[in-house]
Amino acid sequence: MLLSRAFSALVTGVTALQAQARVTNPEWPRAVSSDAQPFSYNRTHFNLHGDPFTIIGGQIDPQRIPYQFWRDRLIKAKALGLNTIFTYTFWNNLEPTPGTWLADDPQNDIAAFFRIAQEEGLFVVLRPGPYICGERDFGGFPAWLSNIEGMEVRTDNEPFLEETRKYMANLAEKSGIADLQVSRGGPILMVQVENEYGSYGDNRAYTAAVRDIVRDNFEITLYTNDGGADWPLQGGQIPGVLAAVDGGAWALPARDLYITDPTSLGPLLNGEYYTWTFDIWGSHNPHNTTVGNEDIVSQILGDIPYHFNNFSASISFYMVHGGTNFGFQSGALWQNRTTAFISSYDYGSPLDETGRTTDLYYRMREAILPFVPEGSVPEPPANLPRASIPEFSLTPFTSLFQVRGNKTSSPLPLTMEALGQAYGYTLYEHIATSPIEGNVQPGDRPRDRVIVYVNEKVKGVMDSQYQHPLNVSVSLQPGDKLQLLVENLGRVGYYSRGNPYRNYMTDPWKGIKGNVSVGGEVITGWDMYQLQLDKVPSKPPCNDPAMNDQSDAPVFYKGTFIGPAIIHNSSMTLDTFISVPNGVRGNVWVNKFNLGRYWLVGPQQSLYLPGSIVKPNEANEVVILELEPWQMTSSSMVAYGESERFWGNNPDPDCLECV
Repeated sequence: MLLSRAFSALVTGVTALQAQARVTNPEWPRAVSSDAQPFSYNRTHFNLHGDPFTIIGGQIDPQRIPYQFWRDRLIKAKALGLNTIFTYTFWNNLEPTPGTWLADDPQNDIAAFFRIAQEEGLFVVLRPGPYICGERDFGGFPAWLSNIEGMEVRTDNEPFLEETRKYMANLAEKSGIADLQVSRGGPILMVQVENEYGSYGDNRAYTAAVRDIVRDNFEITLYTNDGGADWPLQGGQIPGVLAAVDGGAWALPARDLYITDPTSLGPLLNGEYYTWTFDIWGSHNPHNTTVGNEDIVSQILGDIPYHFNNFSASISFYMVHGGTNFGFQSGALWQNRTTAFISSYDYGSPLDETGRTTDLYYRMREAILPFVPEGSVPEPPANLPRASIPEFSLTPFTSLFQVRGNKTSSPLPLTMEALGQAYGYTLYEHIATSPIEGNVQPGDRPRDRVIVYVNEKVKGVMDSQYQHPLNVSVSLQPGDKLQLLVENLGRVGYYSRGNPYRNYMTDPWKGIKGNVSVGGEVITGWDMYQLQLDKVPSKPPCNDPAMNDQSDAPVFYKGTFIGPAIIHNSSMTLDTFISVPNGVRGNVWVNKFNLGRYWLVGPQQSLYLPGSIVKPNEANEVVILELEPWQMTSSSMVAYGESERFWGNNPDPDCLECV
């Protein structure tokens, strides 16, 4: 989904007339299956129960949305004029540790989402990867893959293929998805093989192996999805699998221009037509939105009939509803620095992060309605209001260093993954045995954000979100404690083979990789503490030495608010946006649910709090981890809930001159 529209220049020579010649050419063979199949395709059209079928689809990923809201989002998708939902599945959420398949977790019950879609008159296209990108940590791969000896992802590497076989079999059988294929009376029409692989590589042995693994578990139509240029389409094409394209309308002619294998040809499908785009952290990165951007909106509205009238093409809008990368689930890019995605996945979608219909929604609906049977699209339900929560105080009650848990000791530092940790923070401690001073080098590079302390006083922050992270110098005397608190900002989830930087998808390790040196001298003797924060402290420990004016340790704050009442004719408490106006950087939990990260640099200045998490008319517990209490401009910590979201940017107090 990151392929640039600049590739349009490569296909401008292909006219609509040339593309239509494809439709009328009788020499093209059928690409797949027989008329006995409920869903099939020929050279020009998809067929559903023997009748031509145009997919008018949109991307909604259930694992980004509280499961209590799945039906609401699907009803609104149907009312937009869609007939099909495209959805990723996130392997890392389904199998967080090897062999632990969370089939009973309602948030991962993808089969239930598909059944609701069918009940609401929608079909489904499954996009299981194993790689999905999606601005997720590691492109949706579980972090534990990197601990397997000889592992290399997205290639014909036997350890990776073996884990992929297990994953796909579990998805089909343990999650109950196989029985929901259209061939068995379910809503699933097609399954995508891999995802935009041509942007990454052209290993035919690998893509054929993944095709065969998917075929071992699903009997319905398979397709690939790649960007609209020669090398992505040709690199991702798999014999016997329908080739689809993604990008703007400009990408449509590229498929038939660059794919010549008749076994991959058939009706045109734009598998990702972008309604807008994601947001990244940074003082100079404003929120991406179509609001006030009439040129973009006009382009979208014009491209909808262009797909149907000029190419008889099917389409999937990415995203129809983006949702949220809650907790530590956001991924990153590598652009000679870490480009980290914010927690919100609003994406400028026609359904915003809270699932409310927008102006873009209604304008897209108006453009879609002429292409669907009259009377087949219901009216959109009215949006529920969002709640406001009055400001409430939060009280400091313990430090992060006090709740660090079990210790692992080693002469040299270990990566986060080697410690058995996937997300969050890792604390590395060393007690100096001799005088030493100079710049700190945390392994091969900062991975990703390193706060340096000496005796719990901050000496500086090294942040790989900047191309040139700051140098931090320390001076240690015997007995001094050097602490490096390393924050995982998200593993790289996308890499293009056209990228001039090296392949960071094969370098996913977090924490510290390599030796730590001070002034060029390697430091040995480390104690390490995992701080994944799957659970947050609820009671302060006794005699916390870090809770004093002599420590800059990150601080947990706690407070409560009274949840708003359930609105009339609704079973849910209203949504809101939690704002932490005096906070600098950290995470917010409400009733033990991790909403995600806040950072004053923006563009995100508040966190989506779904009403499904809130207890109406009673106390709701809020825990905030503030990583930088020494940077706070106020000694008090407060929070409040906003009914309307505020976006904005501020300078980074840790690196005012960094870009």
